[in-house]
Amino acid sequence: MSKSTAAARYAQALFELAVKHGQTDQIEEDLRTVRQVFTQTPELSQLLQSPKWSKDQKKQLIEKSFSGISEHVLNTMYILIDRRRNNEMVELADEYINRALDARGTAVAHVSSATKLSDADKEAISASFAPQVGKQRLDIHNHVDSALLGGIRIRIGNRIFDGTLRNKLNRLERELKR
Repeated sequence: MSKSTAAARYAQALFELAVKHGQTDQIEEDLRTVRQVFTQTPELSQLLQSPKWSKDQKKQLIEKSFSGISEHVLNTMYILIDRRRNNEMVELADEYINRALDARGTAVAHVSSATKLSDADKEAISASFAPQVGKQRLDIHNHVDSALLGGIRIRIGNRIFDGTLRNKLNRLERELKR
């Protein structure tokens, strides 16, 4: 996914508005819903990109599709439609969510493991790796990878911590070849 500076600017403005009104958590939840709807129903994005639909029709579609969300989120989506940036709604949501997590001292960690991690394992990983990336805690997303023999691989932003058995065996092999 390309990084859109426009989506980042809109997300920053929405975040500042949310902080001002004390609605950061509510707007984050609304944007998670928006992101989920747009990623699970690509037809919605196609309709919003269609030149056959007027801006007013697109806004009505958004209003009906997202009837329970915050007025601030709805107005931001309207602005994106007005400025023909409808294709950046998911990226705007991602940018906002990252800002909200960062404000709470949290980072998203994608952990690949051979088996599903328990809550205790997730807490231990969070306690060990959060300080290494300058955060207070990690929001862990566990991905079970049956190709792993053992151990875990953690991706936090652009940093990767590879503690898999295969990686350890590869390092041992390189050491023995020296």
